[in-house]
Amino acid sequence: MRILGIDPGSRATGYGLIEKQGNRLVHIDNGVILTGNETALSKRLEIIYRQLAEIITRYEPDTMAVEQIFLARNALSALKLGHARGVALLAGVHQDLPVYEYTALQVKSAVVGYGRAAKGQIQEMVKILLNLPEIAQEDASDALAVAVCHAHSVGLNTSLAKALGRAGR
Repeated sequence: MRILGIDPGSRATGYGLIEKQGNRLVHIDNGVILTGNETALSKRLEIIYRQLAEIITRYEPDTMAVEQIFLARNALSALKLGHARGVALLAGVHQDLPVYEYTALQVKSAVVGYGRAAKGQIQEMVKILLNLPEIAQEDASDALAVAVCHAHSVGLNTSLAKALGRAGR
């Protein structure tokens, strides 16, 4: 299963692609979509959408995992982050990908085993789990962590759905 993880942001949107092969996680690619501070928000959103659509077309992931908003410094920042998340979700859904969302607490717990882990701990663990030669750029590392979270959760999601399906019969 090929997973595209997204760490949305209006100025920098991180992406990370991994493949789950049995119990192994294999790194495919990661990077950051930079939109610039001086660019109008509408243009930044278009850049994010187009580049994510291009990444999806190029790598053909089976699913997409996106980090949920958990805090913002102010209302305007939260609104801009929400727009970037919406564009990322749209890019995935528009290309018929199943899209999953995870909180920062879920991501940290899945990657480090502790929901209050520091950013440096997450970056180091992502490097180890994916056998990267160096720590990825911060936004890309966060996106890889979201993808790893989904890889660890996908079996649980399927088992839970089956269990709930059986319970309802």
